[in-house]
Amino acid sequence: MRPSNGWLMLLACLIALPASAATPSQVQAEYRLELEGLEVAEIKEAYTRTDDRYHIESVSRAVGIAAMLKPETILGHSEGTVTARGLHPLKVTQQRSKDVERNASAVFDWQTHQLVLTDRLGTRQLALPDDTQDRFSAMYQFMFLDLPGAGTLTFHMTNGSKLDIYDYQVTPEQSVDVPGGQFKALYVATPPQANGARTELWLAVEHHLIPVKVVVTEGDGNRYTQSLTRLTITP
Repeated sequence: MRPSNGWLMLLACLIALPASAATPSQVQAEYRLELEGLEVAEIKEAYTRTDDRYHIESVSRAVGIAAMLKPETILGHSEGTVTARGLHPLKVTQQRSKDVERNASAVFDWQTHQLVLTDRLGTRQLALPDDTQDRFSAMYQFMFLDLPGAGTLTFHMTNGSKLDIYDYQVTPEQSVDVPGGQFKALYVATPPQANGARTELWLAVEHHLIPVKVVVTEGDGNRYTQSLTRLTITP
């Protein structure tokens, strides 16, 4: 795996479910983010599908000691189309209230297969692989995939500053407890890297494979845990 920074979500280049398969028109999810057991942020997300279009809004706010040290708010937005293979991002933005130099965006030009990235380094273009998602759309692409029958995942994802490729392994269903309840979940994880970095996800099998828990261990040893506190799904 060639990892991207921080807290991530992922996507698979797998056989997709038919476009007519029943997926929600709206998902509202709230999460608690902890660093080594200390709560540092709360995250609220809303996914909305209208016909063949989707948009995702994500708001992360620092809490507790983290808010006292830096009251950061991160606003994320992803929009695009819904195809037979699931979500097809067109644009993603990420804006910070404090560290504005870390703001980033990406435009997906599927006709020319170019990904246009804009951040503090300026604007540049990269080749756009067919399986590319952004860090927000990846959370909801699982709804469209035949994931339970897969053994591995391979996909590309951008955070607006770069494009990475990921390799994950899928293990059988297990139970996971989070503040929002107990869920049957698929466990999806990267093998541990030489520096100890890895990403682990638990996807709720009875709730459209929405991630209910994500654990990211970084190369410096920091361990982030994102746990679901509330979930509302509208058919």
